[in-house]
Amino acid sequence: MAAVCQVTGAKPGFGHNISHSHRRTKRRFDPNVQKKTYFVPSLGRKVTLTLSAKGIKVIDARGIESVVSELQAKGVKL
Repeated sequence: MAAVCQVTGAKPGFGHNISHSHRRTKRRFDPNVQKKTYFVPSLGRKVTLTLSAKGIKVIDARGIESVVSELQAKGVKL
């Protein structure tokens, strides 16, 4: 599963692990991505989205209808 939020667009960040001796090795900071299912009354069906924790909060604040209409305007297949 790709670690990308469909609502906020959050992607992995990259950086280094730094040891006590300051040797650096590459690492990845993954967003907290979850699969979540919502019922969308305008579509008359359930929609499964890949969301970060912040994306879930955005849906709670703005509502699933406005978020889904925005995603469809972007051309995201739901």
